[in-house]
Amino acid sequence: MNHFINISDLNKDELRSIIDSAKRKKSERGKKSASQPDNDQPLQGKNMIMIFEKTSTRTRISFDLAVKQLGGSSIILNQDEIHYGKGDETIKDTAKVLSQYADILMIRTDSHKNVNEFKKYLDIPIINGLTNEGHPCQVMSDILTFEELKGDIKNKTIAWIGDGNNVSVSFMEAASKFDFNLNIACPKKYQPSSNAIKLAKKNKTKLLITEDILEAASNADCVMTDKWISMGDKGDKKKKKKILKKYQVNKKLMKAAKSDAIFMHCLPASREEEVTSEVMDGKQSVVWLQAFNRIHAQKSIIEWCIK
Repeated sequence: MNHFINISDLNKDELRSIIDSAKRKKSERGKKSASQPDNDQPLQGKNMIMIFEKTSTRTRISFDLAVKQLGGSSIILNQDEIHYGKGDETIKDTAKVLSQYADILMIRTDSHKNVNEFKKYLDIPIINGLTNEGHPCQVMSDILTFEELKGDIKNKTIAWIGDGNNVSVSFMEAASKFDFNLNIACPKKYQPSSNAIKLAKKNKTKLLITEDILEAASNADCVMTDKWISMGDKGDKKKKKKILKKYQVNKKLMKAAKSDAIFMHCLPASREEEVTSEVMDGKQSVVWLQAFNRIHAQKSIIEWCIK
């Protein structure tokens, strides 16, 4: 039984096997529709419970389709539908019950501590579908997408522009595992957490953190960004947007990257804020493939967890 909570928890070989398995399974599906199961159906007779404390489009749908393609079934629980979500039941008690009802659990929550608490009491694997500290499934999907289009990510350069949020933290963890260069351009006020930076330094990550967006994007193979205001942000949102205004990904910034660089955004996007529609809908944009590949990356993660 394996848990998938942080990218830093897995070794390089485990992470590479997940990506390579996702590539293989996607290729083997051919032109099957999204609702058709795989031929091998390794999850047949098994089910996944998904808890959503935060709203979701891509995570909810892509995990549901991933489970179905693997031959399993899923049960989706929203925060206001269960005792745990209302604070009426402890995580320990919820975990003990869910361990008897399901074969694997996925949770999307504001609190990374909740995921670790669930892990302590579960008898089944748990997958981090997003927390305030990381979004590992998204990053694995992004690496899958990058390699599908650009080849091995090793020694390539990824430029992250904007808020040093949970997704950027997972990318910092991935950079040391997959051996790519990560340039993060963000204001000092919105840098990734100090703990994440310390871990990156400890792991000798090829990391650049700068306030200069052109420096970060220079000669990059991929330029990425995310919403300036994430779910759960409790600070002054107007002030944050004002500070981040100069960190917009636009045509000028894309020209600083390699001529064949791709643009990624994990979505949802606030067009004309962190990215212009010209870039979002342009030839370098691969955001729709990113969203689609969530299914394939997560299928591989699920299979790895239930081994």
